[in-house]
Amino acid sequence: MLIAMLVGLGTLWLPFVSDESTAPASEPSSTSLQEQGDGLMKNVEDMVAHGGMGDAKAIVHHCGEATRYAETIIKQLSMADPHRGDAMASLNEVIRQCSRVSEIGIHADPGQLLNPATKARSAAQESMKLLGLTKAKKS
Repeated sequence: MLIAMLVGLGTLWLPFVSDESTAPASEPSSTSLQEQGDGLMKNVEDMVAHGGMGDAKAIVHHCGEATRYAETIIKQLSMADPHRGDAMASLNEVIRQCSRVSEIGIHADPGQLLNPATKARSAAQESMKLLGLTKAKKS
């Protein structure tokens, strides 16, 4: 409304408009990265737990969610992070192993899904360690 009134007066003043093409990209908040890491770890842990219960459908579901979280974390990684390359390699391994789980599918023996699922969990744990996002275990 203020803009319309100012335009009507022949003056256009937009104090909070910036040129987004020249604005620096904002660094992802560590809270957001921590939330994504927590989501990744919850899904890889649930995925392996369901493997022990013989629930192939749940394994495939949690692997899909783990892939989504890993992809999001990769997009949020800071270029300045000294462990970025190694963390990306581990996150890409999560995605690769979860792709194997999806290819094997829900109709396979859950034991067949457990091998790539545990490899995905190990890769996720490694990436969280590299990024400093591991949570202390409660005793």
